Amino acid sequence: MENIFYDRQISRIYDLKGSERSRFNADAAANPRDVGAVHLDDNLRRSNMQAPILVDQACLRSMERALWADTSFLAGLGVMDYSLLVGVDKEHNQLVVAIIDFIRTYTWDKQLETWVKSSGILGGNGKEPTIVSPKQYMRRFRAAISSYFAVVPTGHEVEPPLDPDAA
Repeated sequence: MENIFYDRQISRIYDLKGSERSRFNADAAANPRDVGAVHLDDNLRRSNMQAPILVDQACLRSMERALWADTSFLAGLGVMDYSLLVGVDKEHNQLVVAIIDFIRTYTWDKQLETWVKSSGILGGNGKEPTIVSPKQYMRRFRAAISSYFAVVPTGHEVEPPLDPDAA
């Protein structure tokens, strides 16, 4: 597998799943200058309140189209529990992204885990379980990723984000 960060000056790394359960890395938050620390969804949500990640509208829509195609493909194969790996390359003012960990299918043990976590037996504070069906996972992932990046105003009309439920 290729190293998407090869020959890049990555200043921050995010592993994004679109889930709200257990998606905060306290060590990464406590050491913001540690460029090797992997930040999770809640780390990004918190940092976006102070310094949102701004993305050109055309680039964001291009990324969304690619992610929609990839996640539709993965859902069709019964795959869930993947992540979007995001590296912030400050030197080139770019985001470097790739879908990772895309080998877990929704087998009977994962269905059981969904049921147990949904029941609240193991806690969870009423949050949706991290493990859900591939279609639910795809929708949640798409909706979250669309909300994580702010569009830079360009003077053109801002396009609405793609529909997370689209096929």
